[in-house]
Amino acid sequence: MTNPTTLTATPGLPYVDTVREFEATPEQLFRAQTDPDLVAQWLGPRELEMTVLEYDVRPGGSYRYIHTDPASGTEYVFRGVFHTVEKATLLIQTFEWEGAPGQVSLDTSRYEDLGGRTRLHQHSVFPSVEVRDAMVSSGMERGVVDSMNRLDELLAGAGLPR
Repeated sequence: MTNPTTLTATPGLPYVDTVREFEATPEQLFRAQTDPDLVAQWLGPRELEMTVLEYDVRPGGSYRYIHTDPASGTEYVFRGVFHTVEKATLLIQTFEWEGAPGQVSLDTSRYEDLGGRTRLHQHSVFPSVEVRDAMVSSGMERGVVDSMNRLDELLAGAGLPR
């Protein structure tokens, strides 16, 4: 059974909180979220192809990737900077879709060890409620849920060392 992904966007606040449990250790989950070869296998909606251009996971390191819709050829480019990287504990980064320049969110991921399982807590802070609402209405929930399901599938079949 797949664990549910919960997204919460409280009216009037510029935040989105996401929670999901995984049948993996914090170390395995952290690796899947920071190894560019693994990230390319799960991040984004299932129907899009992902190309990682840069993924330098260290304080001050940056990332940039492209999601491409093979049916239309449309590209969606994303980028950001890693601010805090504490292995299997905490990851803080910015996130920006190049189609909406300047609308940067600050995303925090915390890894809660449940004894062989992990609860991932993600907190995204947007510049305003309006920007948050635009991101949510753009299909963010579908993309996040699909990504979390794909990540769960990857972890189940990857045999990543504990």
